[in-house]
Amino acid sequence: MAARRPVVGFSCDRRMVGPHPFDMVGEKYIVAVRDGADALPVLLPVLEPPLAPDDILAAVDGLLFTGSPSNVAPRIYGGPAPRDGVLLDEYRDDTALPLLQAAIAAGKPVLAICRGFQELNVAFGGTLFQHVEEVPGRLDHREDYNAPLDVQYGPAHPVTVTEGGMLAAMLRERSFQVNSLHSQGVDRLADGLRVEALAPDGQIEAVSVTGAKGFALGVQWHPEWAWAANPVSRAIFAAFGRALRA
Repeated sequence: MAARRPVVGFSCDRRMVGPHPFDMVGEKYIVAVRDGADALPVLLPVLEPPLAPDDILAAVDGLLFTGSPSNVAPRIYGGPAPRDGVLLDEYRDDTALPLLQAAIAAGKPVLAICRGFQELNVAFGGTLFQHVEEVPGRLDHREDYNAPLDVQYGPAHPVTVTEGGMLAAMLRERSFQVNSLHSQGVDRLADGLRVEALAPDGQIEAVSVTGAKGFALGVQWHPEWAWAANPVSRAIFAAFGRALRA
């Protein structure tokens, strides 16, 4: 009898489609987990009241927190009110932040990408820049929305891996190119998080959780995009898959 594939839960975005709320996850994340980590993807709705973290953790072997067009609500980390037109998703905040804390405390493997990476920092008490491109000395990390997708998700800048961490153990590369599609970014790093990679401007691009009982990695870039063609992305999803089976 074939072994059961591990189950990975995805915290959804809540989006309005016409007058109706929908719970959504981008297919590129789902496919990368199915094929890159050899796991069964399951979507977790973001309801009011939120699903209980303990109930979710009883049903999944690991969790992936995706990127999103929405920002983490700045009221959560004491930031200034967002500008007009900035998309928030407080339903997702209310589900994802407690779930991240509970999953890592329980030793469940966690991979957090883009918004998920930012959620990880906020969940552990860190803060965010809402507009990295306006911070003196920082690059503009946003994509060109008018460009084709393969350009938006193309190489944007290098990152340098910090020695002695998860990424250094996982990868041969110590510097590699990543895509960049974000305006929010880590400002004050949360206590308990370790820097795993940096952009040339000093912006934190990857973190792990110090002393975590399981796999707990966050990256600011999008390894799910064309993951099979990228050796770094393949290594990240393969490592996540091994952790799910451990």
